[in-house]
Amino acid sequence: MVDRINDIAWQAHQGSVAAIIQLLNEKLANSGVRTRAIFADGVLQLLCEGARTEQLEQSHLVEQIQQILESTAPRNIRRVNINSRIVREQQLLWLKEISSDPENQLLWSQEITLTQPHILKQLITDLTEAQAELVKINFSKIQFSRTSVFTKKYKYKNARQTGMLVATSLCSLLLLGWVVYAQLGDKLKNLMQIQNSQSLGTANTNDSKAQSLPNVGKNSLSMPSEDNDAFTAAVRIAIQASASGKTATTSTQWLELAARWQEASDLMAKVSPNHRRYQEAQIRTKLYRKYSEAAQKEADKSKS
Repeated sequence: MVDRINDIAWQAHQGSVAAIIQLLNEKLANSGVRTRAIFADGVLQLLCEGARTEQLEQSHLVEQIQQILESTAPRNIRRVNINSRIVREQQLLWLKEISSDPENQLLWSQEITLTQPHILKQLITDLTEAQAELVKINFSKIQFSRTSVFTKKYKYKNARQTGMLVATSLCSLLLLGWVVYAQLGDKLKNLMQIQNSQSLGTANTNDSKAQSLPNVGKNSLSMPSEDNDAFTAAVRIAIQASASGKTATTSTQWLELAARWQEASDLMAKVSPNHRRYQEAQIRTKLYRKYSEAAQKEADKSKS
C-alpha cells in the first residue's frame, strides 16, 4: 500500500481528481495546455487553458483528453465536460465564473462520455490487484519481523512467519495462474479441456475398479471420487460459461450465464478439505460467484 502513495496512474484510476489533473498536465505538457478540474453533480468539469487559441484546437484536444481518460478508466467518472479558454490569473471560483457567463468566459465547451471497461474484465483486474496487494503486505510483514529478530538477536524460528510465507507463496502461484489465464485466453481453455477429459477418463477408470471391490473398499474411495467429480465438473461448466460470456447480449442469455457460474461455484464449494486442490477450490468458489453476480447485473441492464 505504501508504494501506491506515489503511483499517480493508480490514484487516477481510483477516481482521484487531483491525480487526474496531474496526469493530464503531464500528458499535455508538450502542447502547452494546463488543466484544472472539479467533480460536481456526477460530471467531471475540466478547464483547459493555453496561451494561444491554436493550442486549444477543439477536435484535437478533445480526442487527446478522451484517449488519456479512457486508458486510465477512472472509477465512478463517466461524463466529462471539457471547457477551454485563454489562460488568465488564478481564479478559485472558476467553475462559477464560466457557468454564469460561458459566452464571454470560454472559447468552447464540449461534453464527452467515457467508454467503461467490461464489468467481467474489471472484476478480474480488481481481483488481481487485491492479490498483488496481499502479497506485498505479507512480504513486508515478514521482512519487518526478520529485521526485528535480527536486531534483538533472537535465536528461534517463528511459526507465524513460516505460515505467512506459505500463504504468500500460495497467493503468488494463484496470481501467476490468473495472469497466464488472462493473457493466453483460448489456448489455455483448450488445454484445460484436454486436461478435464483426461481427468474424467481417470475418474471413470477408478469408478470401474471400485465396483469390483468389496463394499468396504467402495466406501473408502467414495469421498476422493466425489471431490474429483465436483472439481472437474465445476471447471468444465466454468469453461462453457466463459465461452458463452463472449457472445451473450440478451437478458435471457445473461441470466443463463449467471446460472452457469453459480452452478460452478456451488460445485466448487462441495470440495472437501481433504482434497489436494481444496485451497484452489475455495478461491474459485468466490470468483465464480462474483462472475455470476456480474452476469446478473448485465441481465438487469439488458431489461432496461
